[in-house]
Amino acid sequence: MKIISIINQKGGVGKTTTVINLASALAQKNKKILVIDLDPQGNATTGLGLSNTDQSDKTIYGILNGTMSISNVIKKTEFENLDLITSNVDLSGLEVETAGDSDRAFILKMKLTAYLNNSGGFYDYVLIDCPPSLSLLTVMALVSSNSLLVPLQTEFFALEGLTQLMKTIERIKVNLNSSLEIQGILLTMYDRRNKLSSQVEQEARSYFKDKVYQTVIPRNVRLSEAPSHGVPVLIYDRNCPGSKSYYSFTDEFITQENKIGSAA
Repeated sequence: MKIISIINQKGGVGKTTTVINLASALAQKNKKILVIDLDPQGNATTGLGLSNTDQSDKTIYGILNGTMSISNVIKKTEFENLDLITSNVDLSGLEVETAGDSDRAFILKMKLTAYLNNSGGFYDYVLIDCPPSLSLLTVMALVSSNSLLVPLQTEFFALEGLTQLMKTIERIKVNLNSSLEIQGILLTMYDRRNKLSSQVEQEARSYFKDKVYQTVIPRNVRLSEAPSHGVPVLIYDRNCPGSKSYYSFTDEFITQENKIGSAA
């Protein structure tokens, strides 16, 4: 089983869209997937058809504040093989509430490890949707993960933000999680008519080499419509360009995983 954080401290780059659609495509290939919504905005929660206004503690906040165990909080989605730990706005208070806890960066890792060791809860992948900031929640996700996937919007300031993220990742590797790896960088919101998109792509590929996936995710109206219907775009309109690109990305992701597996 592998825990992967989908991360970029910049908002609006396609993190949640990538989490929802990668999870959906892997689930359609009979992989068992758990999505953890670690963003107080709860967009992955609503994008998979569940409520982010649920006032009970049966959310990721309940796990992190110690009132709930993971096995009591996992919810089934209406999609086969795809489970979810939901989020809501309560999560935004966690940083202040845990200020006195010197081990707070490890809370999520400890809870996940205990759950996976004790319950026999079996998943092929746990995908963590991180908030758009380099906050405590993001650090918790990075400490818990085997690898991370970075959606990179093909726009002017994208690479500037990425260098900041790389510094954070290096610090986490040195101090908190030495085995953390960058799984790959996914170019999103790509517009073939826009010269800037291809310039950002060239720069990303020349700097990060084969870490950048060959598949790029285009700007696509259906991709932005799907979350308001509470379904992945792969179910909302499986033949639109956005769906085709996420299917293609998932194939590339699985091929990469198989290579890593055979090398190990």
